Amino acid sequence: MQANDLEVLLRSRVPIIVVDSRDEAQVLSALGAACRQLPSAPPVPRSPGVGVAPARSGLPLFQWTVTDGLKRLDQDLGPPLRTVAQPPDILKHIRATPLAGVYALLDFHPYLQDPTIVRLLKDIAQDYERCARTVVLIGYETQIPHELEHLSARVTLALPDRNERKQLVEEVARQWARANPRQAVKIDPRALDLLVENMGGLSAADTQRLARKAICDHGAIELSDVPRVMQAKYELLNHGGVLRYEHDTAQLSDVGGLVSFKAWLEKRCAAFDGSAPDLDPPKGVLLLGVQGCGKSLAARASAGIFHVPLLRLDCGSLYDKYIGESERNLRESLASADVLAPCVLWIDEIEKGFASGDSDGGATRRVLGAFLTWLAEKNSRVFVVATANDIAELPPELIRKGRFDEIFFVDLPNLSTRAEILRIHAARRGVALDGASLGTLARECEGFSGAEIEQAIVAALYSAHAKHVAPDAQLLAAEIAATRPLAVVMAESVASLREWAKDRTVPAD
Repeated sequence: MQANDLEVLLRSRVPIIVVDSRDEAQVLSALGAACRQLPSAPPVPRSPGVGVAPARSGLPLFQWTVTDGLKRLDQDLGPPLRTVAQPPDILKHIRATPLAGVYALLDFHPYLQDPTIVRLLKDIAQDYERCARTVVLIGYETQIPHELEHLSARVTLALPDRNERKQLVEEVARQWARANPRQAVKIDPRALDLLVENMGGLSAADTQRLARKAICDHGAIELSDVPRVMQAKYELLNHGGVLRYEHDTAQLSDVGGLVSFKAWLEKRCAAFDGSAPDLDPPKGVLLLGVQGCGKSLAARASAGIFHVPLLRLDCGSLYDKYIGESERNLRESLASADVLAPCVLWIDEIEKGFASGDSDGGATRRVLGAFLTWLAEKNSRVFVVATANDIAELPPELIRKGRFDEIFFVDLPNLSTRAEILRIHAARRGVALDGASLGTLARECEGFSGAEIEQAIVAALYSAHAKHVAPDAQLLAAEIAATRPLAVVMAESVASLREWAKDRTVPAD
């Protein structure tokens, strides 16, 4: 929403306008600009407290809050009128006044459940032809009663575009420079571009707030500020707790194997970051595989390869006992992901959130439908990585071609991948293994998943500590021999999953 959008609504003679925004200052500024473009109301006798000045260009604009009462914004007529601070009183005052104008009511939504309030608003709206008084309700997620829906219009505050965000950041830098005249703001051009890019989806007030957070700490805009700003942006937007910002992403060097998957991602980097505008950005992938074989690590690596933040969607937190709340939780989470773009959205164990079934009154089907609609229609740079362990639990409409760009199967690691996983985890924990030992141990842990190999190294460290010796290949071999991997314990289910995936998916390795 911009001033010209409000001007159109005011000229259209809509009696009640609902503006969804937390940025009251920006809405009032846009309202003021719109009112100045409209013809003024004819002069009327002066009313006590509020005051009416002689006619002048522009439509009168008033602001009401429950704390201060009514105040005129387009002219300075003294302190606000506190005798109409209560919601019924202000509406009775608006209904009685002969002054046409715009009345902005801030945080009025809690009072809309009162039948008296609804009736007064209806009286004002139905009397619009006699006196053009427009009521503007400014708040966040204001629910209009059904009796008033046909008399109202809803608009959303337009968020600053890239140029506006850059101007806001530069203005914050100038403010800091004026407050610290002996020290110039050091701005890294690359960091500034990334900062402005990653502030997309924020209001003007939030953009300035995060810019101050970046600049005021050390009088500079540096590359190190970008992750901190992204985390702060996530905290501003994620109010439901369904999304989690994952601070630690993985690099290619952290992932053993998955050669085909990593190569697939690298080919799509240019399309995702926008450096190849003629290519469609990738939608996402479904990673199916044996538990513990690196699906979660692959999701983290996706964010590392694309150099974007990683968001994790907690499917268990989506569902609510009240009808409609589960779908609202999902919509808000996906909307936050769109705002946080570019990013990777990791949906871990997706079968637990979208499994087929009718035992929940249809909530799962409605949530699935909302997710599929978003997946098909999204145009933001949100790369979805969904992981699953049990393909039988997933509905067919989720795994058909077109939902995801590709379905990869993450199998038990082969010999060379097991050696690489051993090397990565042993080096990370300070266990020295030569090439011959790596080859021998890799053969001994056949059928192990990556997680089981890592746990064997952890167990060897415990044993070494208990024996007061340095961990070595011999201790690690003993732990491997004592471990019964999932491929043995759950041999039938693992074999069934591998058989299903053989001709239906793309090998990740």
